[in-house]
Amino acid sequence: MAEAAAGAKSGKVVIRNIGLLLSGDIDKPILDADTIVVNDGLIVAVGKQKDCDIEGAQTVIDCKQTCVAPGLIDSHVHPVFGDWTPRQSQLGWIDSTMNGGVTTMISAGEVHLPGRPKDIVGLKALAITAQRAFDNFRPGGVKVLAGAPVIEKGMVESDFRELAEAGVGLLGEVGLGSVKAGYEAREMVAWARKYGIQSTIHTGGPSIPGSGLIDKDVVLEADADIIGHINGGHTALPEAHVCELCEKSSRAIEIVHNGNEKVAIAAAKAALELKCPHRVILGTDGPAGSGVQPLGILRMVAMLSSIANIPAELVFCFATGNTARIRKLNCGLIEVGRDADFVFMDRAQHSPAKGLLESVQLGDIPGVGMVMIDGIVRCGRSRNTPPATEIPVVVSGGH
Repeated sequence: MAEAAAGAKSGKVVIRNIGLLLSGDIDKPILDADTIVVNDGLIVAVGKQKDCDIEGAQTVIDCKQTCVAPGLIDSHVHPVFGDWTPRQSQLGWIDSTMNGGVTTMISAGEVHLPGRPKDIVGLKALAITAQRAFDNFRPGGVKVLAGAPVIEKGMVESDFRELAEAGVGLLGEVGLGSVKAGYEAREMVAWARKYGIQSTIHTGGPSIPGSGLIDKDVVLEADADIIGHINGGHTALPEAHVCELCEKSSRAIEIVHNGNEKVAIAAAKAALELKCPHRVILGTDGPAGSGVQPLGILRMVAMLSSIANIPAELVFCFATGNTARIRKLNCGLIEVGRDADFVFMDRAQHSPAKGLLESVQLGDIPGVGMVMIDGIVRCGRSRNTPPATEIPVVVSGGH
């Protein structure tokens, strides 16, 4: 599957009989369309079937009136190498997460590597190696954007230029290394930004040995692009401080599964009250001490929708289009030219809700009936979600 992910072409794919099409765009979360046409992994048409060119497709999928949404994006993971995490001695965690609808993962640092190098030459070598390895190897077809060095004291501007020239586009969580002061972090974050490297800062209490408290003042002074796990990873700052970060910073507000759930709800509500819901993105912060969460993003969507009382179609945007725009990715939105990464869902069997969105609003995890990455079907009925009431069917073609 990983080898197929790297080089296979989907050809022409027609996805028809869509019952609900979620766009990923928080300004227009639901599309009035029932058909998507894909060619070699990219969306080429979205609309009503009568208006789309559906002839000559290698693959036709009948959605059976289920929901299609952009593939979910996990904005905060800690991979190591391959589909293995030493943190929990677990194999297959990325493929398992794909069965939870996640099609793209973004590393916040390869921090769980046994013996992780902390000298400057070594940390740069690890970042470049991780970036190359996951660019070449995609478990379950998942796009893992890895190679996120944890910055250490002694780094200079030329180190960031060297990393960028080598293809590194991310920093690991600021604060997990020896750089913990706001003024030090701010200088390095600025160097990273100058060379096109996006930064994330740890927020809250320490998570692993060697990390420490990163309080609101450090977060504001460092001015990283992403306020990483604003609800703590695991230990959150005081709720008032989190709301202050939402108000005083203009950066992305990242809410994670492996954090304080009460503060997660407060952060999401604060973003809505401040009229900046487009800043909210979701991650799991796994693998971690809490383990691996194959359904972590779906669980976050259900929690924020049900307990924070945010319409489900908006929360799905937190996990798709918001992240894609902030992270500058070509997935996460249902529009022409975007990657054909989709999750097909329906309400879980025997949910009391009448439809998918209502079921999520009630707090139920939806059933995943199919996952597609680059226009290629990666799994059918998920082995991890509750069974969907209806599942899409490949009526011709297939891979």
